[in-house]
Amino acid sequence: MIPLTDDIPTDRLPIVTLALIAANLVVYVISLRHGGSLLGGPSNAVADHYGAIPYQFTHSGSRWATAISSMFLHASPLHLLGNMLFLFIFGNNVEDAMGRLRFLAFYILGGLAALALQIAVDPNSLAPTIGASGAIAAVLGGYILLYPRAKILSLVFIILFFTVVEIPAILMLGIWFAEQAVLAGAGLADPAGAGGGVAYFAHLGGFVFGLLLIKVFATTRSRGPGHRLPGIPV
Repeated sequence: MIPLTDDIPTDRLPIVTLALIAANLVVYVISLRHGGSLLGGPSNAVADHYGAIPYQFTHSGSRWATAISSMFLHASPLHLLGNMLFLFIFGNNVEDAMGRLRFLAFYILGGLAALALQIAVDPNSLAPTIGASGAIAAVLGGYILLYPRAKILSLVFIILFFTVVEIPAILMLGIWFAEQAVLAGAGLADPAGAGGGVAYFAHLGGFVFGLLLIKVFATTRSRGPGHRLPGIPV
């Protein structure tokens, strides 16, 4: 399922969401200056230097700055555009519910929580963790509680065919979370091949962070019938 848009309007321009998207795009282009290609992504040396390597956090305690830089570095155009699509569709409403500074803090802390779980699960890994998906997973966790009955217009592939359907947010994001959990479990059972190089536990960590802390950060919500989070004023 590929989300295309949702039915929740926003009350103000999502400046932080757009700025984060722009920052990720700019960083991707800049990362290619040190090796790599537009379609192939940055070189392994760039990923090793700016990515967050669990072993370095648990053994040497150095290069803490990579916890932030890794959130803006992507491995390929598909990796980048997929993450930015999710951020654009779901981030604008969550930003609207929090305000700009709160949303920025929520996004960064969500990314750090995602990385923390990935490091806790695989502390000896030498593979760099890169990408915005952990922080975006926090946004998804917040969105599912803010707007569980929102309709997500999605592109759905069925074997060789595809169609566009409206899917409730709680169903779509619930399926997404279940898929991440299954793949993360498969990665534990078969570390050599099941994970496919994807930090699934980072996705889970970010999503759970969003679920747990959305009520702390959100102060209001966008207009839209039937989408109220208890305890958050309209």
